Amino acid sequence: MSGRHLLQIPGPTNVPGRILQAISRPTIDHRGPEFRRLAGEILEKLPLIFKTSRSVVIFPASGTGAWEAALVNCLSPQDRVLIYETGHFASSWQRLANKLSLQTTVLSTDWRHGVDPALLEDALTEDRQRTIKAVCIVHNETSTGVCSDIAQVRSAMDRAGHPALLMVDTISSLASIDYRHDEWGVDVTIAGSQKGLMLPPGLSFNAISDKAIFAAKDARLVKAYWDWQDILGANRDRFFPYTPATNLLFGLREALAMLLEEGLEQVFARHARLAQATRRAIKAWELELLCLDPERYSNSLTAVVMPDSYDADAFRQTVLEHFDMSLGNGLGRLGGKIFRIGHLGDFNDLMLASTLSGIEMTLKLAEVPHRPGGVQAALDYLSETTRRP
Repeated sequence: MSGRHLLQIPGPTNVPGRILQAISRPTIDHRGPEFRRLAGEILEKLPLIFKTSRSVVIFPASGTGAWEAALVNCLSPQDRVLIYETGHFASSWQRLANKLSLQTTVLSTDWRHGVDPALLEDALTEDRQRTIKAVCIVHNETSTGVCSDIAQVRSAMDRAGHPALLMVDTISSLASIDYRHDEWGVDVTIAGSQKGLMLPPGLSFNAISDKAIFAAKDARLVKAYWDWQDILGANRDRFFPYTPATNLLFGLREALAMLLEEGLEQVFARHARLAQATRRAIKAWELELLCLDPERYSNSLTAVVMPDSYDADAFRQTVLEHFDMSLGNGLGRLGGKIFRIGHLGDFNDLMLASTLSGIEMTLKLAEVPHRPGGVQAALDYLSETTRRP
């Protein structure tokens, strides 16, 4: 097909030209002075994105690696972990914890709601022997488009007076939705490079509290590559204990510059506005949002429920074949039932208009029951809310 492919999955996201150019630079000596300056800039600015004054560890890995690093650095074999299952990725984190010989307690949901702070508080209050060592929460569940309130999670833990570590996955929310590691009392924040940070996959992150560093001193799960202490020690001299992903770090430096130039609050407002326009289109089409709680709508992605007897994967295939656009598929129990629209990262009004136009044309082409006019509803909202000089 002529023209560019539209990548509208909820990550990996479109990589902007500035970052592609940065990544394409010649590789440098990762033990030399130029790399030391590069690492210094990144280690200084990266905590600003997490809103923390503490250390952020960088791994050459996907977000799954950052999940494992969080667990193995803080916990010991047979430690009990509470995981709030808000979707496919929370379930995947639980399976990883089980493989590490941890005992997992799961608070289940219908995958259409976020964390219920009262339910979490009750579970922690009932743990009178304080056997739960960590609470694992996915901030923005990429499989469902549901965003939980981490400040309320922290309050629930405090009301229960529970000393467990709070670990939060921000893989599809960091640099897209407001997040505050220090203010919300998070102990380990997990993140990846391929979504709000606008990079290709390949980097993952742990933002670490003092409490987590203290817990790591007595943790007995086996770790080698994932050991924070090795990385933190090398980072003090602006180096890494292994060969780092040098060219992705060039891209990360550029991504941080772009985010800070725009301003984080403006980044969050842009994502919120585009998400609201997307939801207006879906409601105008009279289709169903997977998330049932308007206060928990994600500003990174939107999951749309297909009408009964219509297959979401067949719909996505029609979109791809006719309009060269990729939408996110349903994961786990949602397979074939939903499609997901990514609207995060390097994304603007006209990109959203193209995305929604492709969806509306395919709804008609595939004879999916809907009411026309979703694109117009989104455009009207974008026009009403356009920032003028």
